[in-house]
Amino acid sequence: MSDMSCTLPFHAPCRTAAFIRRIKRFTVDAEALTGPDAGEILKAHTNNTGSMLGLLRPGSTALLSPAANPNRKLKYTLEALDLAGTMVGVNTLTPNRMLYKAWEISALSEMDGYEYFKKEAKVGQSRLDAFLSGERGDLWVECKNVTMVEDGIACFPDAITERGQKHLRELMALAKTGARVALFFLIQRSDGDCFGPADFIDPVYAELFYEAMDKGVEMWPYVAHVNEHGITLGQRLSVVLP
Repeated sequence: MSDMSCTLPFHAPCRTAAFIRRIKRFTVDAEALTGPDAGEILKAHTNNTGSMLGLLRPGSTALLSPAANPNRKLKYTLEALDLAGTMVGVNTLTPNRMLYKAWEISALSEMDGYEYFKKEAKVGQSRLDAFLSGERGDLWVECKNVTMVEDGIACFPDAITERGQKHLRELMALAKTGARVALFFLIQRSDGDCFGPADFIDPVYAELFYEAMDKGVEMWPYVAHVNEHGITLGQRLSVVLP
């Protein structure tokens, strides 16, 4: 179960803007809709290197969070894009932050009994997003951001991901040693009824996903609710079986 009080507030309320275009990989242009600079072009950083399939629609409402550092070159960060009335969170740092926040306030029963939390924990030649330990033993968790919903099913990934395939193989290897291992999927939109791997995007990832489930890797797909003030953890979704 999740606790609806588990919220990541933004540094300041987001600006609303009309999305114009993505420039190269890490920058977007958007037109300010309110404030004294309404009508001006705002440049915002995006850390989402994925395709953001179906979301980059000119004219759609974008939420831009002001940078905490006033000296940063790009004064805003792209947090979310509107899709037919649903805000979709695109900040790929959010899942890691949400997992830590949920652990801090005991918002996820899956992490009950773990007193120690290490971010970016090294295992072998790689790093996973979190390592937890406590009376229940050790727990390794990798986080993923989900922005796509098709026919009511929240899906990951939105592009072929060799890195994601590699993570699944690493998690299976860890599970084989007897460690507890999980994938935390934060679905930053509220219009999905269940969750599953996007076999129509990356069939290799989908095959590895179900193989990982069979070998003991836990799948934690959780909804997040996004608005201009912050992001709140919602309910856990069921996983679609192959």
